[in-house]
Amino acid sequence: MAALKACSALVTGANRGLGLEMVKQLLEAHCSQIFAACRDPDGTNSEALRELAKKHPGVVTLVKLDVADPCSIKESVKKVGSLLGKNGLNLIINNAAVLPSKSMWTTTVEDMIQAFNTNVIGPLFVIREYLPYLRAAAKASGKPGMSCDKAAVINISSDAASMIIMPSLPEPFPLFPYSISKAGLNMLTVYTARDLKADEILCISIHPGYVKTDMGGDKAHIDTRTSVEGMLRVFGSLTENQHGGFVDYTGKTMPW
Repeated sequence: MAALKACSALVTGANRGLGLEMVKQLLEAHCSQIFAACRDPDGTNSEALRELAKKHPGVVTLVKLDVADPCSIKESVKKVGSLLGKNGLNLIINNAAVLPSKSMWTTTVEDMIQAFNTNVIGPLFVIREYLPYLRAAAKASGKPGMSCDKAAVINISSDAASMIIMPSLPEPFPLFPYSISKAGLNMLTVYTARDLKADEILCISIHPGYVKTDMGGDKAHIDTRTSVEGMLRVFGSLTENQHGGFVDYTGKTMPW
C-alpha cells in the first residue's frame, strides 16, 4: 500500500490510546503539521502528548477540543485556522469516542446521550466547522480525484457497528450505547461522502481492529502500534473508489 503523505492533520482524542499513537506515527510519516486535539491538554491524562509537543515544536500543536461541546469545537477552529496556511487542512481523523459500559437493560438516558453526543454529533460538527479548511486543501492540491493527501475525513468506527457482524461477536464488555452510536457514525460517513463528493473530499469509516486500549482492554487482539500502522497504510492507498465505504485496518471491506 502507498504511504500517507498528508501535510496537515487534525486528530481528536489525541491524548491516549489510538489517538496518541496516531500522532506518533504521523510524526514518523513526516506529517508537517499535526493538530493533536483533546478535552484537557493540560490534564494528567495528557502528559505523554505534552511531551511529544515539546519534542516537536512547530509540528505538533495541542488543541483543546471537547467534541461533545459545540462551543469548544468552534473555539478550536479559531486556533487551528490561525495556524493553517492557504493550503488548508488535509486530514481529519475523528477518533474521540466514549464507551459507556452498559447493556440494553442497564443503559440510561444519560449513557445514550453521552454516546451520541461524543460518537456521532461531535464528529458531525467537527466536519462542518472545519469544512472550509478541507475545501481549501482540496482546491490547493490541483489534483483530480480523491485521497487522504488531498482532503479527507476518517471516522474511526468499529466492527460492533456492523449490523451483520454484531450478532455474532463475543461480548467482552457491554456494547449497547457504543455500537448503536457507532452505527450512527457510519451513517454520518455515508451522508458526508454524498454531500462532499462535489468538493472531492474523501470520507470513510474504518474499523481499527480489536485494540489493547483503555476501551479494548487487555484481552484485545492487537496493540495500538499494529492498528495505527495498518490504518496509515490504508489511508495512503485510498481513492475515490473507497469513498463512502467502511473498511478495516488491513484494507478489507467491512459489511454495514
